[in-house]
Amino acid sequence: MQLKIKIFKFIKMFKKSIILVVLLGSITINAQDTIKESTVKFDTINIDRVKLDGVATVVGKNIVLESEIAAFKLELEQQSEGKMDISDCEMLEQIMNRKLLSHHAVVDSIVVTDAEVNTTVEQKIAYFLQQLGSEEKLYKFYGFNDMADLRKEFIEVEKEATLVQKMQQKLAGDVDVTPEEVRSYYKSLEKENNLPEIGAEIELSQIVLYVNPPSAEEERVINRLNEIKKEVEDGQSFTMKAILYSKDPGVTQNSGAYTITRESGFVKEFKEAAFSMTEGEISEPFKSDFGYHILIVEKIKGKQRDVRHILMQPEISEEQQQSVKDSITKFRKDILTLKLTFEDAVQKYSEDKITKSNNGLIMNPETSDSKFDLTKMDPTLYARISALKAGEITEVFYDETRQGEKMFKMILMKSKTDAHIVDLSKDYVKIQNLALQKKREETISKWTKEKINDTYIKINKDYKKCEFQNNWAKN
Repeated sequence: MQLKIKIFKFIKMFKKSIILVVLLGSITINAQDTIKESTVKFDTINIDRVKLDGVATVVGKNIVLESEIAAFKLELEQQSEGKMDISDCEMLEQIMNRKLLSHHAVVDSIVVTDAEVNTTVEQKIAYFLQQLGSEEKLYKFYGFNDMADLRKEFIEVEKEATLVQKMQQKLAGDVDVTPEEVRSYYKSLEKENNLPEIGAEIELSQIVLYVNPPSAEEERVINRLNEIKKEVEDGQSFTMKAILYSKDPGVTQNSGAYTITRESGFVKEFKEAAFSMTEGEISEPFKSDFGYHILIVEKIKGKQRDVRHILMQPEISEEQQQSVKDSITKFRKDILTLKLTFEDAVQKYSEDKITKSNNGLIMNPETSDSKFDLTKMDPTLYARISALKAGEITEVFYDETRQGEKMFKMILMKSKTDAHIVDLSKDYVKIQNLALQKKREETISKWTKEKINDTYIKINKDYKKCEFQNNWAKN
């Protein structure tokens, strides 16, 4: 989950609890709700006064703040676009479930290493830096004094999240379902007239031709960076050079400056340059997916480096772009006139290494399979492919990666399945996954009921009227 900047101003007041939401992701929803939103609404209890810094409950050695409840509710509303209605009591119980898991993970001596936590934290910090522009803006936004304080809080929260994940894996990782259990689960949904709907799904294949700059243009960029390096070594300002010449989109906010560790989410070439030099040293020009860089190490702080860089990108002429477009347009015409198949064209011409090895098939990064939910696709891509029938191909179009890599491509609608009520024979794997998720949830739920009895739990008087699913009050 990645919160959008537009809700950050409201979130700022929650400090620790909203960081918990940002790092942990969404609260668990039951198996069937992953396809169809639940229509069940629970009784709510009105809490007259919400003290944002008040303690709602204590589970083992873990404290639940009232601000955490508010923060998680806010995130759930954002994710469901206001369609999911949940009370403070329901939200509190879901948070208490997590606290119980993390408490017993520690009791059971589950190990979470600094390395696995730090890597994830640095990746997420890098993401927020891209959104906000600078470290100072990031830590001030969350109300911290400096990055060290913010990083410490992030690590604490990420450690708890990892403990929860590992405890869930320990309890339910070996749980499986038999074909008979899958059929039984399907029949139970059918009997209750509660079979979920599956949205329209598609499979896409692509042919990609990159627009690469000529070697002479790459050489020009390298020579210019060498000139800038010499000018700085002769006394001119690296910062001013970055402001004037760098193509890094963040340069207007940070003048090319970043604080990084080896775990930070920067490209390998950037980190290798930063950690191979001494303080004050300027690198030779080096290439990454973004273009060509020079980098200066301004300060070494233990495992951290304060660096500043200049990014320059070779220019590509309109004539070069048109030449590539003409080539792929010809390939499209050959496919449409049956001179060759789309798959043959992929193997002969496509330059995208990842999809070429799979006959052009694009894999869904969220599910690791080839199916995409048509309604959840990027709006620009949706506009290009939504009207296509299976077997049809888009017009050739220009595209560009976040790194600035330019290309022309065409996309084949390999298959298209309309929205429909789930069917056991057609959608067996989806039913199997739902049945497995439900069984794992039931396994963890049974463990929760047992562990509540021998775990210290204290509930604030404002929440003792809540009608929890489990006996947290031990009545």
